[in-house]
Amino acid sequence: MATETTEKLDGAGVRQYSVFLANRVGALMEVVQMLNEARIVVLGLSIQDSSETSIARIIVSDPDRLEELFGRNDIAYGACELVVAELEEGAPDLPRMLAALLEAEVNIFFSYTLLVRPRGRPLIAVHTDDLECASAVLAGRGFRLLRQTDLSR
Repeated sequence: MATETTEKLDGAGVRQYSVFLANRVGALMEVVQMLNEARIVVLGLSIQDSSETSIARIIVSDPDRLEELFGRNDIAYGACELVVAELEEGAPDLPRMLAALLEAEVNIFFSYTLLVRPRGRPLIAVHTDDLECASAVLAGRGFRLLRQTDLSR
């Protein structure tokens, strides 16, 4: 079983993209529509709003194509890797997941749930100060961690 976990952790991680949007009606729709036209599916979405701009955090089905598309359209973005964990029991697993990260002294910068459920179970994306430690701790506690290939099927 340990070999299987190690193989999982070595695969391509889940990339999240942060895009600054003008805080106006339709700004998010323009980005999502552009992705949809390129056949890139939004798998996860979080919006952080302020009075003048918003930050859209997105996880997509094809990160390489997204980067190419954003490059062609001069859309500035930031990228980072996230831990995506499956909550086998749903909401009751959240306290157990948070306790495991707290015990390992891993700081969570932000998190959000995903729009897809590859095995019919809720998924949570977590951005931490120590991705490797968070991944190892959660895998060690029995959480199934997903990689980009698990989401892009």
